[in-house]
Amino acid sequence: MKVFRNLRRKLITDKKVRSYIPYAIGEIILVVIGILIALAINNANLRNVKAQKEQIYLAGLHKEFSTSKSKLTELIQVNRNNYEGAKQLVNYMDMKEATVSEKEFSQLLFNSFAFDISFNPNNSLLLEMMSSGSLKDLTNDELRIRLTNWLSTIEDIAKQEADLGNQREKILDQFRSKNSLRTVFDQAGISENEIGIDVRPDAPNNLDLLESQTFENDLLIFILTSIATEKSHYEPLMVELEKILELLAEEASN
Repeated sequence: MKVFRNLRRKLITDKKVRSYIPYAIGEIILVVIGILIALAINNANLRNVKAQKEQIYLAGLHKEFSTSKSKLTELIQVNRNNYEGAKQLVNYMDMKEATVSEKEFSQLLFNSFAFDISFNPNNSLLLEMMSSGSLKDLTNDELRIRLTNWLSTIEDIAKQEADLGNQREKILDQFRSKNSLRTVFDQAGISENEIGIDVRPDAPNNLDLLESQTFENDLLIFILTSIATEKSHYEPLMVELEKILELLAEEASN
């Protein structure tokens, strides 16, 4: 650059304006080219940093949604076991002669209503990305839209699960007020194995529930709500979850 400055100074000193103008233009062009090269290098570096950041997000999201898929798979099975057990109770109520023992009845009651239904997906990274505005770093438009809609879908499912929980509570309320929850625990092995209390020798009988119209009505509503939760909510959610995992895998491989 010292050579250019000396040449420029000499041309100006010698008053060779016509010779200086092409030189000045050439110097400007060289400066512009240098700036453009620097910008290109900087942009390339920024793209590389952004691409690396996106890959980190894709890997983290894939891990989260894979865990959520495992949770949902298990939850669907638990919900199915619950309503299948409730259906068996209804079938017992249709029989004119009692064919189930107190122990079998208690075990069926416990297995059907002991476990609450609640999908708790792993969303920590997704929530962090949404709160920080990092979701825009994902280049796939379809993936961004599906991830944005995911949280609202989870909220809708939570409302359905709350309704199912209410139906479950109605059945449990009958034991709190009229029948013996202790008998269920004793006969299902919960009293000794889980709680650590002795089995009561004179436990009340709960088999009269098989003749209760209210109990049957509550069972039927519980069954319908459980099936609706699976068919209208969990199964579509599984389809959406698998699609998100597919998109995440495709983007990570690009």
